[in-house]
Amino acid sequence: MDEPDQHQRLSRINTRWSVVFQAHQGAGQEVTAAQQAMMQRYGGAIYRYILAAVRDPHAAEELCQEFALRFVQGNFKRADPGRGRFRDYVKTVLFHLVSSWRRGQGRQPIAYDSEIHEPADATAPSAALDQEFLDNWREEVLARTWEALEAIEKQTGQLYHTMLRFRASSPDVKSEDMAVELGKRLGKPLTAAAVRQTIHRAREKFADLLLEEVAQSLETKDVERLEQELVDLGLLPYCQDALAKRKGDA
Repeated sequence: MDEPDQHQRLSRINTRWSVVFQAHQGAGQEVTAAQQAMMQRYGGAIYRYILAAVRDPHAAEELCQEFALRFVQGNFKRADPGRGRFRDYVKTVLFHLVSSWRRGQGRQPIAYDSEIHEPADATAPSAALDQEFLDNWREEVLARTWEALEAIEKQTGQLYHTMLRFRASSPDVKSEDMAVELGKRLGKPLTAAAVRQTIHRAREKFADLLLEEVAQSLETKDVERLEQELVDLGLLPYCQDALAKRKGDA
């Protein structure tokens, strides 16, 4: 599936989820508005995981819709940051959902116990599926961080996103050559010194934004839990200095 088609499907899924959430407002559901917002925030990771598991875009859309229904019907009512990470509850529901679809050979997912007692359960997925989910979640966290950096560039005019993206895609290009190339693209002269300084500041800003994104996904500001999540997601190398600073401020 190409990128534009995936974005179109994700847009449809988010629209459907919004309708589901609005339909259940005030209906006694025990999930919070914050959890609903977070689920939509990580909808890309959810969809990509399901699509990788079922290999059928149409089935993936239907399973995403079923996921939203189970969400508002109470599958997450015991999801508490003190008991476990939100993504672990998401993962548990997704594993059940995909397993049910597979057992039904593509038919409507069959019912299962909707009470999620703990982030992990006895029907644990294979290591490959577990890694698939983790990879998708990490990519979504990084994508959200890049989006936040781009928003700052638009607000301030600082070329943080432009330069850091260039550096990430072309790590071996010298600052002098980068200044020439970006100067042509932007229609204004740039110096190698300015490029190096902007990239340094962009990396610091990216690290701060990444820490905040992960903290939001955990629904906690606890530094130790934040560090462990960064380790689990393989994101610690991006922001070790920023994390050390946050530890010092804690």
